Amino acid sequence: MVSRLFVALLLLCLAAESCYGGVLFSSLPRTLEITASPQQGKVLRAGEDRITVSWGFNQSVQASDESYKRVKVSLCYAPVSQVDRGWRKTVDNLSKDKTCQFTIVERAYDASVRNHIYEWMIEKDVPEATYFVRVYAYNSAGEEVAFGQTTDVKKKSGLFEIRGISGRHLSLEIASICFSAFSVASLFGFFLIEKRKAKGFSKN
Repeated sequence: MVSRLFVALLLLCLAAESCYGGVLFSSLPRTLEITASPQQGKVLRAGEDRITVSWGFNQSVQASDESYKRVKVSLCYAPVSQVDRGWRKTVDNLSKDKTCQFTIVERAYDASVRNHIYEWMIEKDVPEATYFVRVYAYNSAGEEVAFGQTTDVKKKSGLFEIRGISGRHLSLEIASICFSAFSVASLFGFFLIEKRKAKGFSKN
């Protein structure tokens, strides 16, 4: 009786998951082609460098893009930057997946254009990590129906690094130097004033 109840609850949970946000990445066809300008191992800087992406429907596959209504291109964490970081975890259920957290561009799908191109300035708040680029196609219900990515199935090729902002720019360096010089001058002035006061007291 207990085992039957457990099985029933398990089936109920699986059914609920499939009904609410049940699109699985493993079920999506790879019908979109996408490329990104950074080559394997390239190091880019957040807030300074740009990424050019191009995508389109793969004309060589036996599939239709009739249901595609929108596309979204995203920056995604590579496995090496997901280790011990649950907030970046890859989950097959796309409603829970944390792989692709940074949107590069999102727009309506245009079947008449074979090759879409977009240039993106890497935002300053993008954390330092290793990345690849992925594109999803969505149907009229807002559900993922296809994808494409710049890496292979095991996510080992087409990876590049983004370095975060160091926080030390020329303006900050100049401000730091000016503040240091002012501090030294103030200290020296204070020393002279105290010295004069001491001489005045000695004369009295």
